[in-house]
Order: sequence, then structure tokens, then C-alpha cells
Amino acid sequence: MSVDTSAHASGFPVKDLKSGFLVFLIALPLCLGIAMASGFPPVAGVLTAIVGGVVVTFLGSTRLTIKGPAAGLIVIALGAVQELGMGDPRVGYKRALAVGVLAAVVQIVFALARAATVGVAMSPSVVHGMLAAIGVIIVSKQAHTMVGVSPEAKEPLELLLELPSSLLHANPEILMLGGLSLLILFGWPFLRLRWAKMVPAPIVVLLLTIPLGLWFDLDHTHDYRLLAHSHHVGPEFLVQLPGSLLEAVAFPDFSMVFTPTSLKYVVMFALVGTIESTLSVIAVDSMDPKKQASDLNRDLLALSIGNLVSGLLGGLPMISEIVRSKANVDAGAQSRWSNFFHGICLLGFVVLLPQLLSEIPLAALAAMLVYTGVRLASPSEFIHAKHLGLDQLALFLVTLVVTLATDLLIGVGVGLALKFGLHLFRGVSIRSLFRPKVHVSSSEDVLTVSVDGAATFMAILAVRRALTVVPPGVREVRVDVSGATLVDHTFLSRLESMSHEWSHAKLNLYGLDAFEAASDHPQSTRKSLRP
Repeated sequence: MSVDTSAHASGFPVKDLKSGFLVFLIALPLCLGIAMASGFPPVAGVLTAIVGGVVVTFLGSTRLTIKGPAAGLIVIALGAVQELGMGDPRVGYKRALAVGVLAAVVQIVFALARAATVGVAMSPSVVHGMLAAIGVIIVSKQAHTMVGVSPEAKEPLELLLELPSSLLHANPEILMLGGLSLLILFGWPFLRLRWAKMVPAPIVVLLLTIPLGLWFDLDHTHDYRLLAHSHHVGPEFLVQLPGSLLEAVAFPDFSMVFTPTSLKYVVMFALVGTIESTLSVIAVDSMDPKKQASDLNRDLLALSIGNLVSGLLGGLPMISEIVRSKANVDAGAQSRWSNFFHGICLLGFVVLLPQLLSEIPLAALAAMLVYTGVRLASPSEFIHAKHLGLDQLALFLVTLVVTLATDLLIGVGVGLALKFGLHLFRGVSIRSLFRPKVHVSSSEDVLTVSVDGAATFMAILAVRRALTVVPPGVREVRVDVSGATLVDHTFLSRLESMSHEWSHAKLNLYGLDAFEAASDHPQSTRKSLRP
């Protein structure tokens, strides 16, 4: 595997250096916060991103994606630490590392078996329901840290119910740090100043909260009084870091790696990480000005090897992270070197300025995670699911509620089972679900793909294989579903995303007039009107 050299064939990749530095500014606090919320040492998140940038870049990762820890894996990582540690966070951390290593091996097998496209077949409504549940869980846990209170509850819904009590008993100085951070994060995008668009909101948070934390003297344990109440502050409200990056290296404990609990988290890491990463790569490809479609299996292999290295050194599992990748594209990245520079900047900062990192208030990082959680579980997600039809709203809500009540794997499993049940209820046979007929033909500048049977998740995999490379002479890709019995939201949504990867061809759908739509949304599920 080799690095894409097109961006720097004529000289130093200045644009990639600029975009990599901007992504580094965004990634630094998020990596610390994600690791902290995952039950890992904060520096483990930075270590993950360093591996994702410095190592994975040279293994064949996609051009414009940024590799690093992600909020979507927080719940899995934290659950692994807590269940495997059985009350000892350090033991749980090392056993969770072993889980990450084994999950990386499973992902390598996925990549070699060319199974990365499984993410394409996942129901968007189930995925969004899963992410919304993760958002609720993140908010329920981090909101208490943001106000300086240790909650008594453990489960997400109970933690949310305890929030009013935590606010009433908040530590004023910590609440000021967390509240100011949250205000900046939500308010910064609304500023119309040109310079404000060039400075990431998380960096503004650090620039204000670090000096404020120094003024509050969080470095030293002491009590203070406010409104006749005494409050305690000290270094426990700051990021705790080892003396050097080498001291941060930790090795996995494989003593329980083949127990049922460990294997459950191996499956979750491997499946959720693969699905999230694949969907992120597809989304970034659609943003790529050059419209270059990525090799999903090659990228997964590079990512999996990175996860293996990260787990062996004490880091979190990584994915192709969508928010940082979008920032990378928006900053003008040209090649994989931007991911490399983002990793190098993180490495240099941790090596040269570790003391500055230890002055970051935990409340500021918690606020960043609360902001991320709110965005994952935004009311707009519920509204969007409803616009797609009651079937998609049901998939979204069931996945969300079951995940909150049980765990991620069961929630996704129940959501997918409901999806199959809805298709069967609509009269689709099991055979047509799993063995759709896809025919490809071409004439002059038109490429025609006909789908018979059920145009659902299996059909979109076959269609994607047929359209992985659209010949340069093709001006129209015609997808004919007139022979299908059902066209579901997954098929229409993924087909639309795929069409954004074509720079020279236009997508046209034929045959939809013969279907009854679940809603007015153009990507809603449609059942054939034919008897």
C-alpha cells in the first residue's frame, strides 16, 4: 500500500498542512474528552488519533478522512471497562484494550473478506436511532461532570432524572466553566464574523476556560465559600496526564478476552466501528470535490491495522470520524497527508507541551461531549424520521428506546428485526429479500440497472457492486425498479449517496410511479400497487 502522492508531486503539500493543523485544533480536546467519557485515561484518545494519523495514513486509508476516536464508540468502551473491571477501572481499562485488539482482528477479517460494504446495507433509521441513544447516554453522564457533581444513579434515564438535583447542588466555579463552554459551543456557529469561522469553537473554549481554571486555582486543593455554602475544588477537576507519552503506553490484559462478556463487546466494537466508519467514508466521498470513490475494504483494512496498533499501545478503537473529516474537506485538504499532519501536530503538542494539557478543566471537556450528545439526539432527527414515514419513525424510536433500556447490540438487533418484520408484513418474500435480481446493461452513454424482487438492503449491495466504477463515457445511470415489489428507504437513501460520487453521470430512477409511498418524502419506502 502506498501514500497518495498526487497532492505533493510538485512540491510540499501546503494545503494539507493547513487543513491538518485545523483538524488538530478540533481533535485535541475531543480526543481527550472521548477517552475520559469512555473510562480510558484522557491521553489514550490522543494516542489513538496519533496512530490514526501517523500510522494509518501509510497503510492506504481514504484520501480525505480523518482517523481517530469517536463519540459513537463511547458507550461500548465505557461498558467494556465497567463490566470487565468489576469495580476496578484500571483493570477494566486493560481488559477493554484486549477486547479492542480482538475486535481489530475481526475487522481485518471483514476487510480481507471484502465485507466492509455491510455498512451500506444498514437501515439509516436504525443507525440514527442507535446514534441518538448514544447521544442521550453521553448527555446523561457528562452533564453531571459539567457541573462538578458525582451522581448516585448509574443508568441513563435515572441519570437524566437526577440532573435537576445535580444543578441544585452544583459547584459554582465548575458550573461556570461548564456553562461558559456550552454557551460558546452552541453560540459560536451563529457569529457572522469572518475570523470566527476560521477558529474552531473547541479551541475558543480552551482559550477561555484554561485561564479561568488557573484563576480559580484548580491546581491546588482548597475550599471556598459562596452564598453561605462551602465548596471544594482541586486537581481532580483537571485533566490527569502522565509525565510523558511513553508513560501513557499501556498493554492489554488478555486474561478474560474469550469470556462471553468480552466477546459481546468484541462484536459491538467490530460491527458498530465498521458500520460507522464505512458510512463516514461514503459521506466524505460525496463531499470530495474530485468525486473519487474510495475502496471501502482497503480503507477498513488500514483502519483495522491502526486499531490493532492502538489497542496494543493503550489507545481506543478508531473510525473514520465524520465531523473532523468534514472540517478537513472544508479546509481544502487535497490528499491523505492532511490526516498525517493532524497526527503529527497531536504528537508534537503532547511531547512538547504536556503541562498545558493538564490545565484543561474536565468541565470544559464534559461540555464538548454534552454538545456532541445533543447533536446526536437532536429533535431534528426525530422530525426527519417522521417525515420519512411512520415505519421509519418506528425503527428509529424502537432502536433508541431498546438501546437505552438494554444495550447497543440488542437495540440494533431489535431495530433490524423490526425492519425485516415490516417488509414481511408488506408481503415481501424472504427469498426476494435475500436474493434480489439485479441486471446491468449499457447503450451509448446510458448505463441501466434493473432490479426485480425487493429493492432493499441486499439489492443496494448488488447495485453498488455494479456501479463501483461508472465508465467516463456514461452520462446517465438509469435505475429501473418497475419490476420490484418493494423499494425501501435504505435502497433509495444509499442510491442517492452513491450518485454524489459520480462527477460525470446523472442518476435517474424509473418505475416509482407504480408504487404507493409511505410518506411524501422522496426517499420514503414504497410498496408496489400491482396485485
